[in-house]
Amino acid sequence: MEGALNTADQAIIAGFFLVMLGIGFFFSSRMKTLQDYFTGSRSIPWWLSGASLYMSTFSAFTFVAYSEIAFKYGFVAVTIWWIVAVCVAVSAWLFASRWRRAVATSPLEFIEVRYNTAMRQGLAFLGIPLIVIDDGLKLYAIGNLLSLYLGYDLRQAIIFSGSIMLAYTFLGGLWAVLITDFVQFAVLLAAVLVLVPFSFQRVGGMSEFFEGMPPGFMEPIAGETYKPWFLISFSIVMFLSYSTRWSLVQRYYSVRTDKEARKVGYFVAIITLIATPILFFPAMAARVYDLPVQDTKNVYGLICRSLLPIGMLGMMIAAMFSATMSMLSSDYNATAAVITNDVYKRLWGKNSSDRTLVWVGRLSTLVIGLIALGIGLLVEHWAGDDDLFKVMADLASILIPPIGIPMLVGLISRKVSPKGALVGFTLGVLSGIAGFYLSSLPGSFTLPWGREVFFSQLNGVAWMTWITSVPTLVGMYAASFLLKSNPEEEKRIDEFISHVEAYGKPEALTGGESPIDFTPLSLVGYAIGILGAIALTATWVSVGWGLGWVTMVVGGIMVLVGLASVLLQRRNTQAEEL
Repeated sequence: MEGALNTADQAIIAGFFLVMLGIGFFFSSRMKTLQDYFTGSRSIPWWLSGASLYMSTFSAFTFVAYSEIAFKYGFVAVTIWWIVAVCVAVSAWLFASRWRRAVATSPLEFIEVRYNTAMRQGLAFLGIPLIVIDDGLKLYAIGNLLSLYLGYDLRQAIIFSGSIMLAYTFLGGLWAVLITDFVQFAVLLAAVLVLVPFSFQRVGGMSEFFEGMPPGFMEPIAGETYKPWFLISFSIVMFLSYSTRWSLVQRYYSVRTDKEARKVGYFVAIITLIATPILFFPAMAARVYDLPVQDTKNVYGLICRSLLPIGMLGMMIAAMFSATMSMLSSDYNATAAVITNDVYKRLWGKNSSDRTLVWVGRLSTLVIGLIALGIGLLVEHWAGDDDLFKVMADLASILIPPIGIPMLVGLISRKVSPKGALVGFTLGVLSGIAGFYLSSLPGSFTLPWGREVFFSQLNGVAWMTWITSVPTLVGMYAASFLLKSNPEEEKRIDEFISHVEAYGKPEALTGGESPIDFTPLSLVGYAIGILGAIALTATWVSVGWGLGWVTMVVGGIMVLVGLASVLLQRRNTQAEEL
């Protein structure tokens, strides 16, 4: 089970990449308008959008950073992800319908209606670097895994990873992202469900797991970092992120109705609650059976190499890769929507044709992907032995509150004026810069109640969340009290809020029929079935039933699931025609 990849594993990985690229080519000629490319013409089924949102919530970064936490500290990794589940559920309840009503093409276009042009451009020019830097970290994470598995140089692995996921996003727009996300969801589910029983077997059973774990391993908090104050601050950042991150809210405004938008978020919350303990159990079990680990960032990869049978290792590599492809492709598409709609079209291309705008969107996708790739290569030098999760969380706590708070307040409140929002946004950004600068200074200061705080601690979630959030929120409302909206602005704001308030009102912007000549369930079925057939055939040819029966069974199940999906879609289509 250990050692270099078998021919079956290599064939499964190659087949996975080819299917993903094939989906991109399938949609490349079908993207006619900006709405096709960035919203799927508001015709996305909720189950497809929900699976895509779930896959967009984590990446290989999860397998690297969160598995490292699970291996070191235990159950706190599950605690962190359950916080995410709660944040997604609350966000869907409060904002999913409002997002669907507020947006037509990009997540920032409503900002000009609710506030003004300056606010729209400010959020765009701050939000784009945040997402691209975050994506660079995730490319570094998947590069680590591929370097471990395939023996590539780390830089080669990062370049290979970034190029594949950029290609199909560039070609196929949002539909390609969503279909590939669902296929990746199926691959991930198959791989993890196989890994868990092997982990149980290796640790000797559940009783041996509990008996052998280190003290405090099942505590919901752990270590010097993951304490209650950190988790509270992290919850605020995650709520803002899952309520305003462009690639995630895109899933809300791409479905047909307000009710379906809320179902997208609830689906993700339920799946996250159920799947999280399963996902991280192998890393926790590895601590009990004392897996030899030199670099804890590689713990999940080492688990897979030591436990998974021939063929399933290739499936797991594809699953880890798919998780990253899902998140990054979503980010690339959503960020390109902002660049195309909120920057290019708003400032220079007001009269551009749909054909021109689609190509600007594709070019924007290409540029974003290449910049993220460059950042991923740079991270190799400065990440060192730092906790990758902490690096990501620290970055989010600096930039997300000044971006997210004005966006959410703009969806629910009439009281914040355009000038007040701009003041709060500016104060939040300046506070983050000041806090980051202070964190580089030596020394400490003492709080009124006697606690000593080192300046270096300020650049962390527990402090930076409040350093940026409080000035943003207080500044918005205080400045709005002094710099009130004029009558024209008040009328525009009132009309906007009345439009986005969903409950008890007729549907707004109900999705139309998609102009694309395909059925999502059939396409998903064909892709899953092809991947299953590749896994089954490659394993049979390579090692036969004796060593490859697990992978062959999984491949056979995938073929059956794919066939069932195609037949179900045909039956539904026939029923609609009658």
